[in-house]
Amino acid sequence: MSPANTKNLYANGQEPARYGFGTLAIHAGAEPDPHTGAVIPPLSLSTTFKQRAVGDFVYEYSRSDNPNRAHLETAIAALEHAKHGFAFASGSATTATVLNTLQPGSHVISVNDVYGGTHRYLNKVAGSLGVETTFVDLADAENLRDAVRENTKMVWIETPTNPTLRLVDIVAVSAIAHEAGLYVVVDNTFLSPYFQNPLDLGADLVVHSATKYINGHSDVVMGVAATNDDALASKIRFLQNAIGAVPSPFDCYQAHRGIKTLHLRMRQHAENAQRVAEFLEQSPYVDSVVYPGLQSHPQHELAKRQMRGFGGMLSFRIKGDTNTADRFLQRTALITLAESLGGVESLAELPARMTHAGLSPEERNELGITDNLIRLSVGVEDGDDLLADIAQALASAVADN
Repeated sequence: MSPANTKNLYANGQEPARYGFGTLAIHAGAEPDPHTGAVIPPLSLSTTFKQRAVGDFVYEYSRSDNPNRAHLETAIAALEHAKHGFAFASGSATTATVLNTLQPGSHVISVNDVYGGTHRYLNKVAGSLGVETTFVDLADAENLRDAVRENTKMVWIETPTNPTLRLVDIVAVSAIAHEAGLYVVVDNTFLSPYFQNPLDLGADLVVHSATKYINGHSDVVMGVAATNDDALASKIRFLQNAIGAVPSPFDCYQAHRGIKTLHLRMRQHAENAQRVAEFLEQSPYVDSVVYPGLQSHPQHELAKRQMRGFGGMLSFRIKGDTNTADRFLQRTALITLAESLGGVESLAELPARMTHAGLSPEERNELGITDNLIRLSVGVEDGDDLLADIAQALASAVADN
């Protein structure tokens, strides 16, 4: 079927066609412009749209819907094997909107090793809306059973988690959650749809910070979600419009452009990350490395079963303390000291003092977020150059202890 017909395949509640990932990434939501024949759909900045008659329109108002957002949402749904896709102004806005589907008095179970921004919202914002959260170690899915209450409505997981790359068995957690009538939400940011499709494994909703791998160029802040549940989709679509935390047409245009090379980028991210992880594991300047692609990862077999690849994120503990870690982060030439992840460039950060500084020392210690834990977002640069950069920075940083 020609790309001109792809919108009917991936949107409006239709079952997504299972083309190969690269084909979907390039063609889903990207039908040529019917007026000009432009292969790339144009950027539409209009805030309002002409109606053929009262209530007879394709688009009404850009907060409610927009051609570029519709194109992006179609692509997201296709890549996550979903009927419904949604785009938001940020990953945090996605989290907030999803949690607003719950009524006051609801209870949420979240994996304890969760992104700092999600922990902040669940711990410091959701409570004021009448939603209580319990943080549970879900590395063993059976721990979920003891945490379920009469008012529990949702289970929120990341896998791999940020920054310690623990895995959660989506199939097992979903089975237990569904026995209790709970929704399962999976933050799939670290792997992208290329390496993992949580909906295929039993989850009800998948979310991403599209700022990361989906856009992939560190120039857009955005969040996305996808589901096959019609009732849940209806709630989210209503809240998307009612709350209005939507991305601009330009950002949607940019992210949709990024998606077209997602499969190519993810392959190189993973290839480079595997090489870096294996190099670090052999280094005398490193205490430990955490990467699902290593046989030393305690859940390596689950990773092989649940994921199609191991991704571009890894963490390691440098020999020494926070000062040693500081020196390493300041002495890399190619790897940039910065928060965020998933761009084409390699980034490094110190979670204990950056992304997860909002957790108490006790909470960080329980999760293994030590002062010498460094998180790497391995980019798509030449692998040999990355290894050389890491080698010189490690030797220099540890030698000065």
